[in-house]
Amino acid sequence: MLGPYYRPQLTSVLSLGHRASGVFLSLVGAPVLLWWMIAVSSGPEAYESFVRCLSGICGTLLLVGSAASLSFHFFNGIRHLAWDCGYWLDLKSVYLSGWSVVALSVVSTVVITGCVL
Repeated sequence: MLGPYYRPQLTSVLSLGHRASGVFLSLVGAPVLLWWMIAVSSGPEAYESFVRCLSGICGTLLLVGSAASLSFHFFNGIRHLAWDCGYWLDLKSVYLSGWSVVALSVVSTVVITGCVL
């Protein structure tokens, strides 16, 4: 495992999460969004087929996972931009902004999926 010398910290967990959410969005989220756009532009039958494919538990998990990944990646990206501009670099601000990213991601995921599902 990790051993007794290292304990994951909020900053490292959020950094790994940012990378993982970016990979998930590019490998899964973007193709599903493209599929949705093609289905919408192809007519009612294609759109109904798309909705049927995503109406089960796997589709619901995919949509919730995509909403969570997008929310987290968005808010953590803003946090990284602030760091690049020299803001929120002291330890207290780093943790406050980190927990804010987590909270905002959860709230926005609930709002997004509540409107969609």
